Amino acid sequence: MPDKQDIKAQVQRFYDQVGWQVDDPQGHYQNAQYEDLRPVSADYIRAAHERVGAQLPPEGEYLLDAGSGPVQWPAYLAYSAGYKYRVCLDLSHVALLEARKRLGGHGLYVVADVAQLPFKREAFDGIVALHTIHHLPADEKPACYRGLYATLKPGGRMVTVDGWTEVGAGKAIDLVHRIALKLRKPAANREIPVPPVPTALSEEEGQDAYSGADPQKLNGPAGTHVVKTSAAWFKRSFDGQMPYRILPWRSVNVRWLREVIPNNRFGKLLLRLLSGLEQSFPRYFGENGQYPLIVFSKPS
Repeated sequence: MPDKQDIKAQVQRFYDQVGWQVDDPQGHYQNAQYEDLRPVSADYIRAAHERVGAQLPPEGEYLLDAGSGPVQWPAYLAYSAGYKYRVCLDLSHVALLEARKRLGGHGLYVVADVAQLPFKREAFDGIVALHTIHHLPADEKPACYRGLYATLKPGGRMVTVDGWTEVGAGKAIDLVHRIALKLRKPAANREIPVPPVPTALSEEEGQDAYSGADPQKLNGPAGTHVVKTSAAWFKRSFDGQMPYRILPWRSVNVRWLREVIPNNRFGKLLLRLLSGLEQSFPRYFGENGQYPLIVFSKPS
């Protein structure tokens, strides 16, 4: 079992050398291979990005983007539009160089560990951490949440997106997946452009399943360390300590999207229905879906 420093070095190395390298003519990073880029999923994915922005304070002096990466999706830029500065923190120096290309003087760039923040208390009006905390060793996760919360100003809000290992709706999601695979015609596979990656896992699902494996055998680069938790774990860890709400970011993973949702009008209709259900029943899908959006509020 690697120690904590080895784990963090592995994460940093993956993103410096693999994840944030541009590897296609469209200018996508290698990490974009873990997303469903088909047109049929565009509105569903856009809605997830917009849910993050809707929960952040619309304006302020400093927004902390903890584990910012290169701020790779255009929707991410909107989060800091009303702020004087976006403070991008990441272990990856390459990520911050890429982020500076997008943000310029609007950004401040810090190479640091999200579990050992170099900031004073109550420094930020808003905080966002997308698919970041799951890269930490399991025993550092509670303190990381508390450390981020400590840097939030009174009246501010912090939004994190992570993934659950125990998914309450998992049996239903798996059943739909199995039925879709059985019904699919062989030709349908050719209609879905899937890049050459180890599997159709999303980045937020975690490439850790392939960490240490032979990249040649997997037809792609090995992944990095990811540890997920569950809604039950989260409640045990933070109930009564910090005000929070668990909402849905997305209730299904990228493999499910690629293998269940057809790339046509019917697929768009299915995803519109799913997005509507997530909006109508946010508590259920936040706690029982795949990826929770957790909103922390600090009283004024």
